[in-house]
Amino acid sequence: MKKILVPVDFSSHSEYAMEVAANLAKKHKAEIIALHMMGISDALLTKNQSKQMFEGIYYMKLAEKSFKEFLDKDFLKGIKITDTVYNYKDFNELNDVANDHKVDLIVMGSHGSSGLSEVFVGSNTEKVVRNSDVPVMVIKHRSENFQIKNAVFACDFTSENFGAYHKAMNLFDKMGANVTLLYVNLPGQQYRSTEEMEDRVRSFISDADNGNLDRLENVVYYNDYEVEDGIFNYSNQNGVDAIALPTHGRRGISHFFSGSISEDLVNHSKIPVITFKL
Repeated sequence: MKKILVPVDFSSHSEYAMEVAANLAKKHKAEIIALHMMGISDALLTKNQSKQMFEGIYYMKLAEKSFKEFLDKDFLKGIKITDTVYNYKDFNELNDVANDHKVDLIVMGSHGSSGLSEVFVGSNTEKVVRNSDVPVMVIKHRSENFQIKNAVFACDFTSENFGAYHKAMNLFDKMGANVTLLYVNLPGQQYRSTEEMEDRVRSFISDADNGNLDRLENVVYYNDYEVEDGIFNYSNQNGVDAIALPTHGRRGISHFFSGSISEDLVNHSKIPVITFKL
């Protein structure tokens, strides 16, 4: 891990994300890209050119001052940090920034259902999650000395999840984390017997890992009424540090996580959630 991108709106929640990123950066000797997206309105941009120029300079100077204060933290000492400011029209553009800087991980702070305060409002967290080619970690609370010792990767163990699975395993292996592969078994039409679940997961791991079945010993089958409840309940009961999920990008979390499950997981989990694009 060489570069970590942290979207910053100078709120306490973006500070939580920055502290988590700092812990990861120190462990992996990575650089942090601190990004502020101003979101100047179209109304402002339609004003005469000189007015637009002066107001643009004002907002840039304000961002520079805010960055200087925001980045003056003891936990950031010794870390290479590059701060940058972009204007945005659609928050999907953050993915372009991440790709331009060749970022390995995005760490975002979030209030939860209301999204990030001030600039990061509404569904912007979900927009980043759904459109990012880079893994996205969503942080809700301050976590001093953050590290991922125990992680969960949950999916329906179909072949379309191979890419996300490989990305997640690669990231967690670099972090030295223990990973549980979680299959949530539901009642009704989606119910599967123990034998059916084991056959599906065995086939998935064999195909994904070229016949290596070592990760079979890390599989857990958990019964619950809803997928999100199963993930939440297992993770909370077992001291999980991060929940990893595959995502289809613009179509949201994979069909296994249908309806509003993706939003529930990203918005309501107190445990950090990391998404990996398929």
